[in-house]
Amino acid sequence: MNDRFVSGIVGAPFGINGFVKIKPLSGETDHFFKLKEVILRLNGLEKTMEIEECSSPASSVLLMRFKGYNNPEEVKSLNGAELLINRNDAAPLQPGEYYIEDLKGLKVIAIVDGADKKVIGHIISIIEGGGGELAEILLEKGEKKLVPFRKEFFPEINPEKGHVILENLWILE
Repeated sequence: MNDRFVSGIVGAPFGINGFVKIKPLSGETDHFFKLKEVILRLNGLEKTMEIEECSSPASSVLLMRFKGYNNPEEVKSLNGAELLINRNDAAPLQPGEYYIEDLKGLKVIAIVDGADKKVIGHIISIIEGGGGELAEILLEKGEKKLVPFRKEFFPEINPEKGHVILENLWILE
């Protein structure tokens, strides 16, 4: 299991006092207001940033100001950075929810002929699609497929055992 998560993406500067827009990657934002520092990752480089202020003028966006960044010109260089937080600081999970980082790399096991199980690939990521989340799967033969990340296709999700079960294999055609 991963100890750090990408929890948001840094956007454009906001105002004249060094704030940046933060796009949260989940619907939960309360945990951001408890953070004292985060790690920003941009172009493979990581830097720990102390948070001076965090606010939410609208439900879909957060504003954050980092120590030492006081104007739009200084924060412009942070645009596009991934905002990493520790597992302890992440939004709490509800029953049936998973951190995306814990799903990446899980084996995808298909039920073949009603009972036989066969590893057919692994999850690369979970991405947002127009109608909900999609599991991006790298199949054993090297092909990538997107499958709706719903119970009807994935009746068993077990990060502890390192796999998910995929049913309704027609979705891969």
